Amino acid sequence: MKSPKLILFGLSLLISWNLFAQNDKDFEKVTNILQTQAKAWNEGNIDAFMEYYWKSDNLQFIGSNGITYGWQNTLDRYKKSYPDLQAMGKLSFDIIKIDKRSKKVITLVGKFHLKREIGDLDGIFLLVWKKIKGKWKIVVDQTC
Repeated sequence: MKSPKLILFGLSLLISWNLFAQNDKDFEKVTNILQTQAKAWNEGNIDAFMEYYWKSDNLQFIGSNGITYGWQNTLDRYKKSYPDLQAMGKLSFDIIKIDKRSKKVITLVGKFHLKREIGDLDGIFLLVWKKIKGKWKIVVDQTC
């Protein structure tokens, strides 16, 4: 008969492995979404870029000009700030840190770079992702 400690240890390893595998899978989904967003942006498609934001009036975009509330207001803000391909440039991301806060919340800190003929832009961002109806959505975007 196996000792209770050995069984408990085995169960702990199994649970830890499952949590790690789930984190890895969710992190992969979120980072793949960032790549998809960069591709959409680089094609000049802000609407496709915004598909991964929470379509809610409770979405928050926090930037140097203050807080924009709501999906539509955030879309409008992007379109006003980046009216054409020249203003949009080519977007790339570098992930600095990604953490799982709960089964349904991930935070991601990164850097963005916009390569543009009119002058490059660089900054840092914090995204709060929430799993809503089985899909990861950005619910808070703080970019500076």
